[in-house]
Amino acid sequence: MTTRRNTKQLEAIRSVIEEAGRPLSIEEIHATASGDVPSLGLRTVYRTIRRLQEDGVVANVSVPGAADRYEPAHIASKHHHHFHCLVCDRFFDVDGCPGGLSTMLPEGFKLESHELTLSGRCAACA
Repeated sequence: MTTRRNTKQLEAIRSVIEEAGRPLSIEEIHATASGDVPSLGLRTVYRTIRRLQEDGVVANVSVPGAADRYEPAHIASKHHHHFHCLVCDRFFDVDGCPGGLSTMLPEGFKLESHELTLSGRCAACA
């Protein structure tokens, strides 16, 4: 097993993701982490995100028709949904689940999982 170095870039990116409180795009991670590490390049962010995913620290949030967002793995491991602001394009975690989705299935179908993304305007854009 190889030991990986903790760099200031890695720490800045990890900190941005942990402190955001919502899923972030690569561009949002880059823009925020660049405040701590001005020389941070976009390619470094992509490489670091890949490393953090491999290490089980970060998980991706799939966004149909758009680039993935990223959130801490400990949050992603708990069942939750997301809200997408159509104005600022940010994603937010939504607690809870409507439940009862099996009743919507055609006869004979079995629900094994689901993803739910609500869309509209966030508080800042409303």
